[in-house]
Parts: sequence; C-alpha cells; structure tokens
Amino acid sequence: MLAFIVRRLITIIPLLILISIVSFIVIELPPGDWVETRVQQLKLAGATVDDTEIQRLNSQYGLDKPAYQRYFRWVTNMLQGDFGYSFQWNQPVSEILIERVPRTMLIAVLSLIVSWLISTPIGILSAIKQYSWIDYLGTFISFIGLATPGFLLALILAYGALNILGFSPLGLNSIEMIDAPMSIAKLVDLAKHLVLPLIIVGLTGTGVTIRVLRANLLDELKKQYVITARAKGLTEYQLLMKYPVRMAINPLISTIGGILPALIGGEQLVSIVLSLDTTGPVLLRAAIAQDTYLVGGIVMILSTLALFGSLLSDIALASMDPRIRFGGTSK
Repeated sequence: MLAFIVRRLITIIPLLILISIVSFIVIELPPGDWVETRVQQLKLAGATVDDTEIQRLNSQYGLDKPAYQRYFRWVTNMLQGDFGYSFQWNQPVSEILIERVPRTMLIAVLSLIVSWLISTPIGILSAIKQYSWIDYLGTFISFIGLATPGFLLALILAYGALNILGFSPLGLNSIEMIDAPMSIAKLVDLAKHLVLPLIIVGLTGTGVTIRVLRANLLDELKKQYVITARAKGLTEYQLLMKYPVRMAINPLISTIGGILPALIGGEQLVSIVLSLDTTGPVLLRAAIAQDTYLVGGIVMILSTLALFGSLLSDIALASMDPRIRFGGTSK
C-alpha cells in the first residue's frame, strides 16, 4: 500500500509543474501588466504619471524582467512557501490564501457530502424501481444538476429567497454579524447562509452521482451472484445491501477525483454571484487587474487540493480492491 501511495505522489509532481507552466502562460497572455492597468486607472481619474514613476513601479514589482525569469522566480519562491506579493491588495499572497482557501474547501467538501446524502438513496431507488415515477424523478433531478449552470441557479434561488422568504443569502454572514465576535448566534447565521451555496454547488455532483450509482447498481443486479443469493432465501433488503450496493458504490468512490475539482470550480462562480468571502471574488478581481502572483497562487493551491482529492479517492479504492494497488486485473 505504501508503494502505491508513493507512486501516486510521484505522478502528482509533473502534473503540478505542467499546471504551473500553463497557468503562468495564460495569466501572461493578456496584453499589458498590472502597472499598465494601474496607470490607466490613474489617468482616467485625472492623475498624471510620468515615465520615471512607471519604470520605478516595474522595477519594484519585478515586471521589467523577462517572463521566463519571473516564472522561475515565482516557482522557486513557492517551493519555499512564498507565493509572492499581491499588487492589488498590497499584502503577501499567502495571507490572502490562508484567509480564503479554507472557506472554499469547506464549501466544496460539505457540498460533496450533501451531494452524496441526497444522490445515494435516489440512485438506489431509481435502480431497484426502474422506469417508475421515482426513477423518472431521479433522472429529472440528475439532468437538472448536469444541465443547469451553477451561476444561473444561484441567481434564481437568491432572487426567490429574497423576494419570497425575505432572506438575503448574499455573503457568509448577515451585515450585523460580519464584525460580531464568534458566538452561537453567528454560527447559526453562518449555517443559514451556507444552505444555498451547498445546494447549488452540490447539485452538479448530485446529478453525476445519481447516474453513476443507478447504472452500476442496474449492472450488478443482473449478475449471477444476485440470482443465486435470492434463490438461497435472502430478503430483498439483505440481498441489496450486502452485495450489489457495496459493489456499485466502489466505482462511485473513483468519481471523487473528478467531482471535487468540478465542485471547487463551481464554487468560484457561485461565490461571485452570492458575494461569498472565498477565493472566487478575489480571483475575478485579481484576473481583471492582472495581479499575476495572486491569480497564480490561487490557481496553484486549488489545483493542488484537487489533485490530492483525486489521490485520496485512489487510496480509498486501493484499500477496498487489492487489484488496484497491486496493478492486477480481474480474470
């Protein structure tokens, strides 16, 4: 098992290098840089900026260096725990990440849990009652989750919550609770504001999980061991939970590696619409302002977390199926 984990960790290293290269190139693709963007803003505001000041700013932020030198300097500093300096926020990127990334991951992980709690019973019922109204309802829910963009659903539900329930779902806390010390009342307020993001972000994972679990369980129910177990007198509940469901959930664990990055990406858009204090709004503002190191730091941290989420799903599968960790195949 240890050798399997080491092999998987080694494969993550080239992926992170590739992600860092691609993300830095994409960040550098738009014309200009942060200094040019800032100078244009100052000129629009009526201020005058001379060439000497522009050169000083470029030298101060290292923007006068070639792109490849800035990339290697950025990567080298990241390996030492320094993600660079945010031009826009005027503070180290690591301080912004420490504040925002845990909130993003909390919403993504809780959304995954909510998704499983909703989709698992629906997927099982859809399979054992195939072509019934329950199956059609589960199919409808899965299609809604797969086809509806998260930001559109966030706009619709936020509008409904405000106009029907009289509750503003924007932010992670109500205005009067933002600066209040931590208390039971603030935690309750936080929980109320988390309901909508968890439902919206988790709906995509719900649609995928329902379809995967339904298909896997239908396949298992047709196998010979199920027919044999039923002939031996097992009740339908014992038969279902002891064998087919356990086998059908096994492939479901492998989808964590694909669902978790999707949930993290979906959270970025939803957080912008709902004004959540996570990485989404910060990433958008940084991209518009061409705040290179802040954008790169957020992308690298979220990509690393997504890769380790995939690693955890592989480890869980390997612990359940020895063929995976020993590289064997079924005969």
